[in-house]
Amino acid sequence: MDTETYPIDIPTGVDSWRGWVVVAATFFSTFTVFGIAYSFGAFFSSMAGEFGAGKSATSLMFSITAFLYFSLGLLSGRVADRFGPRPVLAVGAVVMGVGLILTSLVDRLWLGYLTYGVGVGVGVSCGYVPMLAAVVGWFERRRAIASGVAVEGVGLGTLLIARLAAELIALYGWRTTYVIFGLGAPAVLAVCLLGAARPPVRLSEAEPLRIGEAVRTSAFRWFYLSALLMSMALFVPFVFLAAFAEEHGTSKVAAASLLGVIGGGSIIGRLGLAALGDWLGRMRVLRGSFLLLAVSFLLWLSAGGSFKMLFVFAIVMGIAYGGFIALSPAVTAEMFGLVGLGGIMGALYTSAGIGGLFGPPLAGMLIDFTNSYTVVIVSAMSLSLAAFVCLLPIKPAVEAPFKKS
Repeated sequence: MDTETYPIDIPTGVDSWRGWVVVAATFFSTFTVFGIAYSFGAFFSSMAGEFGAGKSATSLMFSITAFLYFSLGLLSGRVADRFGPRPVLAVGAVVMGVGLILTSLVDRLWLGYLTYGVGVGVGVSCGYVPMLAAVVGWFERRRAIASGVAVEGVGLGTLLIARLAAELIALYGWRTTYVIFGLGAPAVLAVCLLGAARPPVRLSEAEPLRIGEAVRTSAFRWFYLSALLMSMALFVPFVFLAAFAEEHGTSKVAAASLLGVIGGGSIIGRLGLAALGDWLGRMRVLRGSFLLLAVSFLLWLSAGGSFKMLFVFAIVMGIAYGGFIALSPAVTAEMFGLVGLGGIMGALYTSAGIGGLFGPPLAGMLIDFTNSYTVVIVSAMSLSLAAFVCLLPIKPAVEAPFKKS
């Protein structure tokens, strides 16, 4: 992006060391909340076996969670625009801890829909959109890099916590593991509160109908549809890849480690594709990441029971996923500016919530009905291609993010 298009009266503090403190806080916040959320695949087989539930019914627990944490981002983003990210993150820490501990006590799967869905859903919604919107507001020239580093926590959390969950489940069972997570998550998020500072640009200065104005644009509608289709495909591996590997002879711990490999690949995608976006154009690289996601499902389709091929799929899929997570906030800021960004991002991410709500249960129904993963994998690939096509009409107008109206 040409920095000469920006006015010289950039607010004091932008691109300063204080912004990097906020990046660090966001990193550990996303590490914690997404690491726990995306470790669900490690719990999948144990919970399905104990409750005697099918794949569709068990996956619904994760789907409700994904729907809530993306949909509630609209509310948490708006509240953070007004009051700053710190009080929102504090609420998320408490609700997530209580929800995980209550999940360890449930004796019926539907109760887990409530305890886990609400607890983790609220926790992620409070620890992601408000914090990431704050990061975007702290930076101008290195915005994509800063947001990419901040959301590296998602990848590293998935890489480490999914494996940790599998080890803890093997030692203590899934219930005790959720108690450990329920105590550990609020402790980490409490430390993150120290760095959760509102940006120097007061995002609470949003115009009253700012979100409504954004929603009425064709760019928002195409972006929304694209994210909806992409998320229906994206969450399928997070829920079913470990179970697929187990059914093809891989041990539980090794199968769960594939979720960590997705996280490791996303680390590459977040940093590498974010930097590439600053150079080649963020929307152009975002389109490439969607196309790469479609290609990755070809690898899963051809993997059969080969753990090595599943490993390669997990890396490629993770890179594509990391590009989406890192570049979406910066692309949103390019299209709509910084004023009211938290609310606009929250509105946009409801698309991922809807996709997450319907994608895994529908995939589970197809797997249970066909007794095969083939139709699901092909469907996920087709949805990814459709998501890529929906991005093609968007031509974001790059405006000065601190320009006064």
